[in-house]
Amino acid sequence: MTFRPDAPPPGCPAHQAPPTAPPPQAPPATYTPLYGPDFAADPHAVYQRLRQHGPAAPVELAPRVRAVLVTDYRAALEVLRSPGRFVKDARHWRALADGRVEADNPVVPMMAYRPNCLFSDGDHHRRYRQAVDDSLARIDPNALRGYVERSADSLIDRFTALGEADLLGSYAKTLPLLVFQQLFGCPPELGDRLVEGFSGIFDGVEAERADALITSSLLELIALKRRQPGADVISWLMAHPARLSDEEMLHQLVVLIGAGTEPQQNLIANALRLLLSDDRFAGDLAGGSLPVDDALDEVLWLDPPMANYAVHYPLADDALGDVPLRAGEPVVVSFAAANTDPALRTGQPAGSRAGNRAHLAWSAGPHHCPAKDPARLIAAAAVERLLDRLPDLELAVPADRLVWRPGPFHRALTALPVRFPPLPVPVPAPPPVHPGMAPRHPGMSPQHPGMSPHPQPSAPTPAEPPGDRRWTAPHAPSPSIPPAVTSTARPPASAPSGKRSAWSSLGAWWRGQ
Repeated sequence: MTFRPDAPPPGCPAHQAPPTAPPPQAPPATYTPLYGPDFAADPHAVYQRLRQHGPAAPVELAPRVRAVLVTDYRAALEVLRSPGRFVKDARHWRALADGRVEADNPVVPMMAYRPNCLFSDGDHHRRYRQAVDDSLARIDPNALRGYVERSADSLIDRFTALGEADLLGSYAKTLPLLVFQQLFGCPPELGDRLVEGFSGIFDGVEAERADALITSSLLELIALKRRQPGADVISWLMAHPARLSDEEMLHQLVVLIGAGTEPQQNLIANALRLLLSDDRFAGDLAGGSLPVDDALDEVLWLDPPMANYAVHYPLADDALGDVPLRAGEPVVVSFAAANTDPALRTGQPAGSRAGNRAHLAWSAGPHHCPAKDPARLIAAAAVERLLDRLPDLELAVPADRLVWRPGPFHRALTALPVRFPPLPVPVPAPPPVHPGMAPRHPGMSPQHPGMSPHPQPSAPTPAEPPGDRRWTAPHAPSPSIPPAVTSTARPPASAPSGKRSAWSSLGAWWRGQ
């Protein structure tokens, strides 16, 4: 053994270095679950607790799927408007790539990458998004309102004589599908197949068969529009200079239908719940007006149909305030929590949000919802038409007994039971008979008057195209669709008396998985 002159003798207690203490360890993060009935029953109480962590907090979206939830309004805008720091492409999701999250986890279909405008960044996102934006901008809002009202009438006629209905299953769920059938220019028989397929996917009934029916029907529709383009959204997407392939078309339709069904259903149902249960709105209804716009504003602030989504991934280790973020860790924006951020309060009384559109229900930044104006118009027209037809509508159970569907992303009821004085189903006037033509039996084909009657299509046949008839017209920037006027006079009271495909995400979304 060699000794240094300046070294203390070995074993000398007075010269022993004190033992090195291990560095302090941060306490393990506690991940708050965003699934299950407790969160669904009172999510705002959960958001309030999460704010104690700062602008973002650790959460669990599903068993073994961890993320950071942004609850602060300014921090949410920071994530949504910083594409150089936070990206949408889920191929950056490290836990999924490493196998720590199983591919069959129920939230993966809502988060996994697909080549569409929702999950892309940079040049790919700009190409897809421009095609979608330009095509949606060509929708004529007057024609769209007509589609909604005719579709609404066809659904209301099915239960108006019953005196009761579940407005979720019998109305809000199906209405967006019928409107899409018309916006896409579906032939009636093909549109009926799509409605059947989507109903199966959303209800979990023969899901594999429904999945195959949707895929085959959409591919057939895309092929039809390639041969015979028309004044419809699919034809406009095809004609766009982006020159989308059939596969890219299919994936853009996934995001359009996915964003236009479940969130649209929830917006309609949540607005109806508010109008029928909140004295601020129910009192206005009794007074003779329908404050539909005000109710929509309130829902979009407090109970947005997609409460938590806009999943982003930090490109490098980052932070929001004092909250650290790891590269490739999902960062989920809570639109509902950000909208109710206490820092936004300005002393105004509750219920003063009418006309205030600064909420984040439509997201913000480069991935903000491209269809927010048509979506709002559809919801307003759907709610207004129902209340016009059934002015004495009321909830069949107390509002606090309505059950919210569990799930980390949406704010969705399980049912919306209502009652009303039964009304007879309106009998449509017979079509005019032209000279020299014999009257046709309802349901018979005019080309084949001797054939057996055929059932009528599920959705009304469009009376006019949804926008510019010149489907190959040059693509010029279109102004935003102005908000539709949605306040009407109240009508007289009624008379007394395996491997998941692209479409699997819609079913998982719908069923709260």
